[in-house]
Amino acid sequence: MQVPPLLARLVDDAAVFPPGSAPLREAVQAHRQHRSAWYAPMVGPLLVPASALGAVPPLLADGEPLAVGVVGDTGLAGLPDAVAAADPRLHIRQVEVAVAKRGEDPQPGLAALLAHLRDWQTIPAYAETPLTWGLLAALDTVAGARAAGVPVAPKFRTGGLAAELFPTPVELAAVICACRDRALPFKLTAGLHHAIRHTDPETGFTNHGFLNILVGTAAAADGAEIADVAELLGGTDPVPLVGAARARLAADRPLWIGFGTCSIAEPLDDLRHLGLLNGDDR
Repeated sequence: MQVPPLLARLVDDAAVFPPGSAPLREAVQAHRQHRSAWYAPMVGPLLVPASALGAVPPLLADGEPLAVGVVGDTGLAGLPDAVAAADPRLHIRQVEVAVAKRGEDPQPGLAALLAHLRDWQTIPAYAETPLTWGLLAALDTVAGARAAGVPVAPKFRTGGLAAELFPTPVELAAVICACRDRALPFKLTAGLHHAIRHTDPETGFTNHGFLNILVGTAAAADGAEIADVAELLGGTDPVPLVGAARARLAADRPLWIGFGTCSIAEPLDDLRHLGLLNGDDR
């Protein structure tokens, strides 16, 4: 088994977003290669800004379909029209949009998103919610909507261009456990370039490791407390993390839907280097 269940659909292809910022044509071409590679089961859809959705069809061959996720780069207001006008060759697998800025009450944005989901029917939506004031109430709202059959889940940022955008291990552990307590799957984005927690030599920021998060979330799903999850998130020794992940490879990934990355190669290389993923590049 080249891509085990634990790693299936772990990464969405965010090549066009910073810091990669690939031109759309190059991103579409590279995504075709990812979809035909041995590691294709690990890769989700190509994430495309809502403002660029109309530029994708001319890059496709006649009749060629493309699975995409639509990211509301212009905010929630323009997202419904972009989804409604999408070329039928674009198979929209998900929509993602920020429902509030840091310090804002996320409830009005959540209410607007949930209203639009009635029109989108079965398209899942990820509501990007700041890790600040109002978060727990927002999670309660999302959990209530999911219980009523609405395909919505929260999304959180784990990095960015400023130090305050990187949650501490304790903060992130608290969010993971809050989602666990509400049976909420969640998605992450930003800052997850490598498997193990590390300090970026260029920015000086300490980045979360996606393997730390995978193992920490699995522990949370098994009932671990916040402090124990935080310890796993803060670990820099790969040996125990790899051992814990290897023991779970044949099981589906709990709670954590996955994350968007501007480089598929980075997580792929790390997983192969750590012996958690094997495949043939020929």
